[in-house]
Amino acid sequence: MANAKDRFDAIGIVVDWIDACKQRRLEALLDLYDDGATVECCEGGNFTGRSEMERYWRPRLARAGRRAFTIDALMPEEDGVSLDYRDYDGRPMRTHFRFNHAGKIRLTACEPIQLAA
Repeated sequence: MANAKDRFDAIGIVVDWIDACKQRRLEALLDLYDDGATVECCEGGNFTGRSEMERYWRPRLARAGRRAFTIDALMPEEDGVSLDYRDYDGRPMRTHFRFNHAGKIRLTACEPIQLAA
């Protein structure tokens, strides 16, 4: 889904995100985010900025299981993209992605799929 107004492929960025997670490429993952981006963790807490996001992602990528980061569904939304996938522990999750005008991720917010509306 190319964002006609902002001229970037939001779906492609989310696919790059899941590929970076699957391949445990932390730097590539962090490069997809805006410098001031926030990860809203479904386990509680927010991580803002590259160093905090690295603190969040490094241990999760390191302990990811075999079924981790498998896409179940990818859905365009009016203001971003939602991704249903298996998280680092293989649990079904939904993450909402929001982007800045340059096509960098400015926010990811996740929730367990059972709680998703």
